[in-house]
Formats: sequence, C-alpha cells, structure tokens
Amino acid sequence: MASTYSFDIVSDFDQQELVNAIDQVVREIKSRYDLKDTKTTVELGDQVINVSTDSEFTLDSVHNILREKAAKRNLSQKIFDFGKIESASGNRVRQEIKLKKGISQEIAKQISKLIRDEFKKVQAAIQGDAVRVSAKSKDDLQVIIQRLKQEDYPVALQFTNYR
Repeated sequence: MASTYSFDIVSDFDQQELVNAIDQVVREIKSRYDLKDTKTTVELGDQVINVSTDSEFTLDSVHNILREKAAKRNLSQKIFDFGKIESASGNRVRQEIKLKKGISQEIAKQISKLIRDEFKKVQAAIQGDAVRVSAKSKDDLQVIIQRLKQEDYPVALQFTNYR
C-alpha cells in the first residue's frame, strides 16, 4: 500500500502568546522612567493593536519594547504591519498595527510554484489561506520544509498537520 504524507503551510501566531506579550509591554511602559508620564496606551483588538502616546519618540520606544517582547515569546516580527502615524488630540500620536494572519493568494502561488519547479514528485494545493503539500515520501516533505525556511516571504510561515 502506497500511502501519501502531507503537511500544511500556514501563516498564523499564537493569540495567547500575543496577549501575554502585550501585557508585558503595558507593564514595562508603566514601570520605565522615560515612559511613565506619557499616558501611553497599548490596546489589543481582534486584528489590530492600537497604540496612543505623546510623541513619535515614545512611539518608537513602544515599537522596540513590542518587538522585544514578541521575540521572547517566539512570535515572528512579520506578523506586525505598522500603519501610518496619525495625529490625535492634544499633541498626541496614534498608530494602528495590523496583525497579519493567513497566506495571501499571491504568496500561496509563489510557494506552490517554487515547490512544483524544484520538486517534481510533490503536489502543492492552495486551500484558502493555507497551502497543502503532499508526497509519497516523508523525506521529500522534510526537504521542502528546509527549502521554504531559506526563502524570505513577507509573512511568517508555520508547518502544521504533518502526517
């Protein structure tokens, strides 16, 4: 019996880890001397993080703290899509940071084309915002995972449902 093995390529992040990272960011902002009196707020929504602070300089500090806390929790930097900085009332600035989830059709096509071109015995199928890769050999799948890790896509890739 010739069985096939498969895995899914997805772009996702652990929501609970993000919640914990945001919580740590808020705590650090409250305790840091240079940020204590800036009345900075960091709020996590479903698809966005809203940051409100008193200047672009402190906004930059918040970015650095956010990136650092996310990295410590194994969250990719590629999930953050920093929007444009807007002026808010009372000389304050506001920024919306979108959270990227899922692989766009364009990137999914690039991934499946790369797999088709370089690995002849393997099938790649786009399924919504994921790509399913299947092959007769587990070794082929391991090689594909290693190959995709070498590429630099604008989204964070994870490999799930490996069977």
